[in-house]
Amino acid sequence: MPPAGDPPQFVILGCGYTGRRVAARLTARGLPILTTSRTAPFRLDTTDPVSVRELRNQIQPGARVLYSIPPVSAATLSEALTGRVAHVVYISATGVYGRALDVAEATSAAPTHAREQARLREEEILHAGHWSTLILRAAAIYGPGRGVHESIRQGRHKLWGDGGNFISRIHVDDLAAIAEAALLSDVTGSYPVADEEPCTALEMAAFCAPLVNMPVPAPSSELPPDDTRRANRRVDGRAIRKLLGVELRYPSYRYGIPASIAEELATAQPQS
Repeated sequence: MPPAGDPPQFVILGCGYTGRRVAARLTARGLPILTTSRTAPFRLDTTDPVSVRELRNQIQPGARVLYSIPPVSAATLSEALTGRVAHVVYISATGVYGRALDVAEATSAAPTHAREQARLREEEILHAGHWSTLILRAAAIYGPGRGVHESIRQGRHKLWGDGGNFISRIHVDDLAAIAEAALLSDVTGSYPVADEEPCTALEMAAFCAPLVNMPVPAPSSELPPDDTRRANRRVDGRAIRKLLGVELRYPSYRYGIPASIAEELATAQPQS
């Protein structure tokens, strides 16, 4: 454990789209952090035993870990974390609920596709570790440069079927705030994470298209490819927010999408 009075180390495994924002929040608190990705500053290759051993050497006893790596890594990394880590927060996905239409904290995981099943196996491995574990099953993550508005802008958005399927979402900044609070807490278990307004895929496309000056994609009579499941679920994410004391900055895509576009425009402005 760190010396009395010293904060624990915070480790972000997979410092990508969400992880970078969590890292910024922790840094603003003045907390010691170690971030890893497939590139610098600490390059983690989960297929390389030397890289995994070096990770273990970098982790301080009593560390708190945000685990944000795609499936297939947990079994490999468990050895590196054991004996070093006190608490793990894993960003999973609501896909583990399979065909459930209405999802809340009591809904059981029942994945039906290979990717969802792999996510659940990761969860089980982390729950079995010698640390406390909190699983955040995130709905579709969107924000600046990512989401329906961006895919429409790039001309690659497609509505499977009539677009009547429901999709829940969470803005990346709200997910980062929840993940930060989770790392600072001792809450355990598995919880869905989403904003307060699920909507149909067609409703979302109709909202986003005018904001990026593009036509609304036409619904398609095609079925999705075999390896793509058309999501259709309404997610209630209130339970974990209540436990962690987090209020959403963007309770609906109606606020989050315009804010994301505004941030994109601000970032694109030349520096004076």
